[in-house]
Amino acid sequence: MDTQLQYKRKIKWKKMIPFYIMVIPGFIYLFINNYMPMAGLVMAFQKVNFNFGLFGGQWIGLENFRFLFKSPDLWIIIRNTVGYNLVFLIGGPVLGILVAVLLNEVRQKVASRLYQTIILLPYLISITVVTYLAFAFLSNDNGMLNKTILPMLGMSPVQWYGEVKYWPFILIFIHFWKSFGFSTVIYLSSIVGISTEYYEAAEIDGASKWRQFRSITLPLIKPTIITMTIIGLGAVFRSDFGLFYQVPLNNGALFKATQTLDTYIFRGLTTATNLGLSAAAGFLQSFIGFVMVVAANLVIKKVSASDALF
Repeated sequence: MDTQLQYKRKIKWKKMIPFYIMVIPGFIYLFINNYMPMAGLVMAFQKVNFNFGLFGGQWIGLENFRFLFKSPDLWIIIRNTVGYNLVFLIGGPVLGILVAVLLNEVRQKVASRLYQTIILLPYLISITVVTYLAFAFLSNDNGMLNKTILPMLGMSPVQWYGEVKYWPFILIFIHFWKSFGFSTVIYLSSIVGISTEYYEAAEIDGASKWRQFRSITLPLIKPTIITMTIIGLGAVFRSDFGLFYQVPLNNGALFKATQTLDTYIFRGLTTATNLGLSAAAGFLQSFIGFVMVVAANLVIKKVSASDALF
């Protein structure tokens, strides 16, 4: 009996070998892209001097972190980074679930697939293309808004790339336009997995669509919402570099609305060449993200242990 069981396990292992081989490139990429750069964290505690190698710089403890917190732009950086992410964290699930519920009501398969493709398409577009599209609309001289739309409404042209007050709304709009398709597909896949028997029983009992959503859909997609929220909390101190750097065209006049920790790190590397300061900021991002994920999971574990990630 034991010999037969070992033989079955051996056959099963042989069948799995091709799948393990297929996973190897992904693991190699993950190691090179995510784990090898972690060695650079030592720069956060050094006065970097590559003449002495990566680990040969002068150790200065927390001096880079002190310099970061003494930066006159610190409040703007934290306000923008956290503020935008909180808007994205709250608005993303609301918009994604709303559109997913509407798509689930489309019964024609061809129409449903067409709508899903149209919604997901912006997510697949490069941020460089998005930058050009935004410029085509917002250009001070030849943009569609200033040349066509605003004159039709009897309004004067606006210097979009010179007015800070418009950019929080522009960046939020572009973010949701580009990314909500992905969250919609995620939530739609959860909604599609709900048995139609629940809805049929609710309709027999006379429940409205709102009541069905509140009593059936929302509770059953709660694990997906929690997972997406925890992932979002882990990135609350990070930002979409392309959105905040490329779309505003790195315009210094807009820094009050567009400067985030990621753009600050990049500018520290390209202008001040302060690698230690940039490494300290990156380390701070990772640490806060880790704390937020663990804290959120602990709270969820106390409220509903079955919905916690770990």
